[in-house]
Amino acid sequence: MKLKNRLIISFFIITLVPVALFCSLMLGMKKLVLEATEEQIISSEIMHSFKAYMDEAGKFDELVTNFCISEFVILLVTAIIMVVWIYRGIAPQLKMLKVAANNIKEGNLDFSVASQGTDEMSELCNAFEDMRVRLKNNAKDRLEDEAEQRALISNIAHDLKTPITAIKGYAEGMLDGVADTPEKQEKYIRTIYNKANEMNTLINELTLYSNIDTNKIPYNFQKLNLRAYFEDCIEELGMDLENQHIRLDYANFVDPDVLIIADPEQLGRIIHNIVSNSVKYMRADVASRVGIVIKDVGDFVQVEISDNGKGIATQDLPYVFDRFYRADTSRNSAAGGSGIGLSIVKKIIEDHGGKIWVTSKENEGTTMYFVIRKFIENEEVVNE
Repeated sequence: MKLKNRLIISFFIITLVPVALFCSLMLGMKKLVLEATEEQIISSEIMHSFKAYMDEAGKFDELVTNFCISEFVILLVTAIIMVVWIYRGIAPQLKMLKVAANNIKEGNLDFSVASQGTDEMSELCNAFEDMRVRLKNNAKDRLEDEAEQRALISNIAHDLKTPITAIKGYAEGMLDGVADTPEKQEKYIRTIYNKANEMNTLINELTLYSNIDTNKIPYNFQKLNLRAYFEDCIEELGMDLENQHIRLDYANFVDPDVLIIADPEQLGRIIHNIVSNSVKYMRADVASRVGIVIKDVGDFVQVEISDNGKGIATQDLPYVFDRFYRADTSRNSAAGGSGIGLSIVKKIIEDHGGKIWVTSKENEGTTMYFVIRKFIENEEVVNE
């Protein structure tokens, strides 16, 4: 039943039922008095007075009629005021909620049903408004996720195409006999191997991105000796950079016995991704260089990885850790990369309890900074 019909029925109940009950009561009392014996009437002073009043012609009927009319008018006015007040307080908000529900059904979330009142209907409207805002945010997040997924697929497809084309070309060269000397054959095989490694790196990034998106990165935290770990890491990096004719400078100003809590594989991924990003954007007009400096900064160790590459424009610095952000689309495409490397780095560092930031100047170079908390014996005891 609609609210309007309920109010109409309530209106008639409020106005007619009390009048009908009163009339019935008064008629019942009249009948009772008329049927009572003289002795019964005399024994009650009130009944005697009531009997004497009724003996006057028409007085009782006139009294009942006047009272019923008065009561009906009073109840009628009161009921009208109450019904109108209740209806105006509820109906407009219900109509607004109906329109809002139809908008949501049609997929339109650009409206508002917020209310400034404190009554229950206002609370209902505000709850509906909270639901609308959440639905709108979810829809926006879904669109952004879909756009990111499309960007990832496009980037991966583009970046896989380059090494696949190279592998196919060098393999055809070997089959056609172009590599007719052992030196050429070794060069072709090494190129095919390097391109396969590039593809493997892209696939690993895609897998890790999927784990990041679902917060399922497999961490294996361990106590690591900082100096020993970075010496092994620098030895491996040095060989790779030397093959690319890039100089590696390394300095460690942290005490030899300093320990950190980290996942060695993921920490290595951080360093590899940052260095790889530096290598992609080296300048051709200067001797390429990568520098790694480790400093003691209280409860943390700070790692600085710098280069003398092309640098990053000032307006792009706040966005370098965003997923799929490309400061220079053409340059990024030429250099390769899925566009998620630095966002992966930021996520891993934050999961280690650290933070990362960057400074850069165009045509001078870029420096990435990140900090990781030291291992402190007392902290382990407290945590346990």
